[in-house]
Amino acid sequence: MSAATTPPWYVITGGPSSGKSTTIAELASRGYATVSEHAREYIVDQLALGRTLEEIRADEPAMQRSIMKMQAEHEATLDRTELVFLDRALLDALAYFRWLNIEPSEADIALATKAVYRKVFILDLLPLVQDEARNENADAQRELHALLHDIYTEYGYDVVHVPVLTPAQRADYILERL
Repeated sequence: MSAATTPPWYVITGGPSSGKSTTIAELASRGYATVSEHAREYIVDQLALGRTLEEIRADEPAMQRSIMKMQAEHEATLDRTELVFLDRALLDALAYFRWLNIEPSEADIALATKAVYRKVFILDLLPLVQDEARNENADAQRELHALLHDIYTEYGYDVVHVPVLTPAQRADYILERL
């Protein structure tokens, strides 16, 4: 797909606790359309239903497929002419599958590769901060970060690394490289 027919959708990704959501919030505060991270939304929704994080993560394949389905459904509603920044995207699921040793089905791969993006920005890692939705340690953070880079490059994306900067500076850095 040529740049002229690729929707102006830009992926903001990176390992856990790399500042994706903060950077997305900064872009949203400047009036840009954004899509929040579906994994966090899924986990928060499940916690609100009374499940523990351990219960939610007990069936990682089902969890990852549910998150990927939520992402795909949301992306299907986006205006293909509007500039949008996504806090993670469909291909992130394949990195998580790889990290969790989940063999993706043909349907998983088809869904994960369904959308195309103009550019992928991977945020350099910040110190890991634990919260109600995050259970990775620093080693996992680095492994996932590397896998995200690998997956996006394997599927033909040029990845732009965004250095550790303030949220406003990261947003500027990204906007200068669209």
